[in-house]
Amino acid sequence: MKHKIIFLPDEEIIFSKHNDNILSVANSHGINIASTCGGEGTCGKCKVIIKSGKYNFKSSHFISQKEKEQGYVLACKTDIIDDLIIEIPAESRIEKISALKDEFFTPAESIEKSPSRPEEKIFTFSPISQKIFLKIDKPTLFDNIADWERITRCIYNKKPELINSHLNISLDLLKKLSKLLRDSNWEVTVTLTENNNLWEIIDIQVNNTAKNNFGIAIDIGTTTVVTFLVNLNTGEILNSKATHNQQMSFGDDVITRIMYSEKREGLEKLNSAICNTINELISALTLDEKISKDDITSASIAGNTTMIHLFLDIPPNFIRREPYIPVVNFPPNIKAKDIKLNINPEAPVFCLSGVASYVGGDITAGVLACGMDNFSTISVLIDLGTNGEIVLGNKEWLLTSACSAGPAFEGVGIKYGIRAMDGAIQKIEIHNNILNYTTIGDKKPKGICGSGLIDIIAELFKNGIIDKAGKFVKEKTNRIRKNENDEYEFLIVEKNKTQINQDIVITESDILNLIHSKGAVFLGLKVLLEHAGLNFDNISHIYVAGGFGTYLDIEKAIIIGLLPDIPRDRFSFIGNSSITGAKMCLISKQAREKVKTIAQKMTYIELSTEPKFMNEYTSTLFLPHTDINLFPSVKKYY
Repeated sequence: MKHKIIFLPDEEIIFSKHNDNILSVANSHGINIASTCGGEGTCGKCKVIIKSGKYNFKSSHFISQKEKEQGYVLACKTDIIDDLIIEIPAESRIEKISALKDEFFTPAESIEKSPSRPEEKIFTFSPISQKIFLKIDKPTLFDNIADWERITRCIYNKKPELINSHLNISLDLLKKLSKLLRDSNWEVTVTLTENNNLWEIIDIQVNNTAKNNFGIAIDIGTTTVVTFLVNLNTGEILNSKATHNQQMSFGDDVITRIMYSEKREGLEKLNSAICNTINELISALTLDEKISKDDITSASIAGNTTMIHLFLDIPPNFIRREPYIPVVNFPPNIKAKDIKLNINPEAPVFCLSGVASYVGGDITAGVLACGMDNFSTISVLIDLGTNGEIVLGNKEWLLTSACSAGPAFEGVGIKYGIRAMDGAIQKIEIHNNILNYTTIGDKKPKGICGSGLIDIIAELFKNGIIDKAGKFVKEKTNRIRKNENDEYEFLIVEKNKTQINQDIVITESDILNLIHSKGAVFLGLKVLLEHAGLNFDNISHIYVAGGFGTYLDIEKAIIIGLLPDIPRDRFSFIGNSSITGAKMCLISKQAREKVKTIAQKMTYIELSTEPKFMNEYTSTLFLPHTDINLFPSVKKYY
């Protein structure tokens, strides 16, 4: 029996089987409903409203009696037994991210080429794939070499630097060769790619199509997927687009997704979700630029270890089990046709090397992008996103670790926390008990994103509204109240001023969650420094990368104890360094070799088994820290 389901407000129509689960059906049809627990019913994020039809809802404490009367259910706990009209309320929608232009990638890219850093290496332009137009001598009785050898001779004449390299061609292409050459009157464009000094022709096109050679750089984030379309003849970024990773409906963090992958058909669903996400972005890029997907002749991909495993359809099971071993840190070269990537089927796909279970190619890309491994001075890369990773070192050595900070800085686990999207509160100030805020896109607020969460805690602390333990000082403001769970909360925006028609608040448990996250990041850096026999004063520069780094207020991050209290001119925002590193590898062989060297050079410190981390963690669970001498500039707020 089939049931017709209409999802509002977009009026998307799908059909489901009897007793199908609403969340599963929505996921399988690309209708994204928020869920941080992978459909286990433990997060309460997937609330939807049944406008009409019969259904079977397994009761949940996340749905109040008043909400039940209004038709609210959890999508993951509701089975379909009739035709339904379902509204996805604003707070449960995963909004699409709009196209990203130059301002998104400029900060990180400028570091690579900055004339103020002469010690940084500028990589030579040598893209993964290149096109060459050939005018081939026609065979005669006196020049009767075979078609394939005739092509190789022409290539060597035009590119003498390849004479000592071996040229290869696939059997499928070889079968088409004689007809191709004669139909084109011996004028063709060959697409070449190189791997370990072995050059392969992956495509042959009729006439001169050399100007149509494009590559795709991809950052597979746990939350967001970003793509750059690059002209491989010039290195120019033609267009960029981003959207939410469709895997989010199966869980917000890597551990939840690994657990989901272990379910029946779980890995297949997660793999399809990320491939669909990337292919939708590629389709949008090719449509914008009016190019053929077959002219995208190579791809370079950065992502954390779990994301790369799921993209390659490799079981990630043992990443989360001690001793935390991935299947692969240095993925082999792959062809697009083997991984459902919707570009030229023969296009080579380069995955940036990872280091360990929780430090992947997104971090080696970040090191490549900021160039910290070229300096004699000590630098730090901190990537703040769904996961928290840190790299410490210089050109001689690199230490790295992943902080068990959780995805709180992406809004996960926070009552009104959301990702950076239109309507997200990104900046907050409190002065004389008056609260002002700004939102992304200047839209009515629908929640608070990472930079806004850091701002609100810093402002509450500065104004004495919370103490150093994160507890409310009730007499300071009339914005503090008790909620239905008998917990104190602070009112940020009244419901009549929001998109979601609910008061936006921050609770004491939200604050504690964020304090735990900031403590893990700060202590992770401190432990790495102690491993190297260094202290905070030895740091010459800190590069802040990640999803909300661009909006992060350094001063407020120091006030809450997230970042060390060192001179502010030692901090740089470098935006999405993962996509920048992926793009660098797409257009330079030197960068591809360098990123492998960076991964081999890194020493990974597992903080979960590090005694110093466990012993000192409780010291970080205060604002900014139990040892105020570590934060001299914050003493004035005590």
